[in-house]
Parts: sequence; structure tokens; C-alpha cells
Amino acid sequence: MKVGIDTFGCNHGRSGLGSYLSSLTAHLQNTEDMTYELYGAEIDRYIFGSENNLAYKAVHTFSERAWHLFCSDNFAHRQKYDAVLYTAGARLLPAAFRVPGVAVVNDVVSNLLVESKTKVLSGQIKRSLKKADRIIVASQYIRKDLERLGVNNEKIVVVHNGINHSLFYPQELLSPNLVDIKPFAIQRPYFIFASSMNSSSKKHVELIKAFTLFKNKTRLPHRLVLAGSEGAYSSEVHAAAFSSHAASDIFITGFFPHESFPALYSGSDGCIFPAVGEGVGLPVLEAMATGVPVACAKSGALPEVAGNNALYFDADNIEEIAAAMETIALDKAVRERLIAGGIEWTKRFSWEKTAEKTAAVLKEAAENR
Repeated sequence: MKVGIDTFGCNHGRSGLGSYLSSLTAHLQNTEDMTYELYGAEIDRYIFGSENNLAYKAVHTFSERAWHLFCSDNFAHRQKYDAVLYTAGARLLPAAFRVPGVAVVNDVVSNLLVESKTKVLSGQIKRSLKKADRIIVASQYIRKDLERLGVNNEKIVVVHNGINHSLFYPQELLSPNLVDIKPFAIQRPYFIFASSMNSSSKKHVELIKAFTLFKNKTRLPHRLVLAGSEGAYSSEVHAAAFSSHAASDIFITGFFPHESFPALYSGSDGCIFPAVGEGVGLPVLEAMATGVPVACAKSGALPEVAGNNALYFDADNIEEIAAAMETIALDKAVRERLIAGGIEWTKRFSWEKTAEKTAAVLKEAAENR
């Protein structure tokens, strides 16, 4: 069985979806029964799948969306794929599937439809998802969202994202006062929020206001580190940080390499994750795995992925977010409970399991056509 893996839409590894594909392909192995071939832009040849020497086919497109709608299925047929994994399945899919297609959906699709610029595009996304043979979703929250959009529940399979436990584990830092991650030197103590600034739903501005309230009330020396790529909401985030009374203690890093996050998490006093409507919540799990306490929004898939191992708050309630920061900073018993519970909880998530389940879905899609 020959499986094609579509790498388009993964931002060359510099996004959550890119990190997902990098981790997944690092744990997919060619066997006598199943071989993999990745395809996409030439620039991605050494970004995805190179660790396992997976084959790669460069594809040149004028428009990724148009190519997927009208050409990708014919391409898959010419390559003699038995099934195709469409990694950016909420955005880039064929209009029809002659070759069995498995769409990966790590987004809340109803939110994407609201953000889409035209009704034509919105309708095409829904039609393609309904035609896919199988849909792999990262949480029950996304499954329910797709069901509300009219997607057949029987073709949806929940496969949670894994954690790279060789990267994300409790570790002691060399300095008690400073985290030195080139090109940054970050003064401790600090709270960390890792997310791109691409939407108001990430709640960066609310977090900045809550941090300001926390600082005014406690007078503690903590800083707030916002790590993530610039995006459509960047100007609002920078403006909020600049106008805050705690501006000197707010550090915006911009894009941060995924492999450097373990040290960034480990050096923090806690991960504060206020984003709402999240379909995956992987940063919350990765923070837990490194042994730091987590406080997050009681929204989206976060209660599902974090269980009873996080403090929850209403992301629109500034006072609640500030109170969660204060608890994590000052309540030793709560900190120890969250840390111990988080480390144990995250043992159930691994990329080996994710890769194994993904391969099984691909095989089922090919065999049941």
C-alpha cells in the first residue's frame, strides 16, 4: 500500500500544523505493507519526513487552493497512491476523491467558515469534508463541531496529538535567575503563553490586562512572556502591551522554534493559556509534560485535553485570569498538585500512538472504498 502525504498548508514547519506534521512523519515508518511518499513545495523536502528517509515529490503550483480543488486528486491517481493524508484538511482538499482521502482537521471548522472571505469558499470547504473518506480530528470538540456542520459522524475518527517526551519532560535549568535561549535571555520568574497572534480568540489582550492587574495587586517580580509568530492581530497585542502599566515586564518574542519551548516552559512559573475555541490545546499538554502548572480557559478542547490537571477561568473575566496567576505564583500546595497531576496525565499522549492510529485510519480508508 502506497500512501501520499500532502505537506501544503503547513507553513514550512513554522506553525502548529507544521509542528504536527513534523512530529507525525518522524514516527511513520515504511513497512512491507505500507510505504509513504510526501509531496508539496520543494522547500519542504528536508523539513518533513527526512528523519525516516521518507520519499518526497516536489510539486509546483500557481495557487495551492486551486491546485487542490482541481488537480490534486488527479496527481494522487497518477502517483498510484492507495490513499492520501491531507494534512491541512480544513483548508486544502480536492473537490472530489477518486483516490481515498483522509482529511486531518486540527481546526474548529465553524470558526474557519466565519473567517472565510466568501460564501463560495465556505461552501467548498464543507462539501470537500463531506466527500472525504475519513476525517481525523484532534479532539471530541472538533468532532462535535463537524457533526453540527452536517458531516457524517461515522467517518470521523478522534486521534489526539502526541507529545514528544524526549523534548518535553521535567528538567532543571542551569541558572535559577535566567533562561538563556539564543537569541533571548529571559529573566525569571515569568509566566508563558505560547500562541501566534493571528486572532482575537487567542485573548492576548485580555491576558495582558489580567497580568497588569496581577502586578498591581501582588507587586511580585514576575514577567509575562508571549511567544508566537506575528499575525493579523499583532498590532492590537503590541498596543496593549505598550500601554500597560506593566509594559516593562511584558516580553514578546515573535516566532519561537518548537525545539526551544521545553526550556522556555521549564523556566516559567506557569503556563497561562487564555485562548478560546481551541481544537487541540497541544501547548497546554507540552507545558504539563515539562512539569509546570497550567491555568487555561474553560473553553474548546482544553478541558478535554487537560482533564482535572489545570486551573480553569473565564477568558473574558480579567479578574479570574489574574486570580489564577496569583494562585499559581503563591499557593505551593496547588502548584504541587497541578505539576504532579499534569506529568502523570500527559504520559497517555505520544506521537508513536498518534502515528499508529493514523496509519490504521489510512489503511481502513483504502480498504473500505
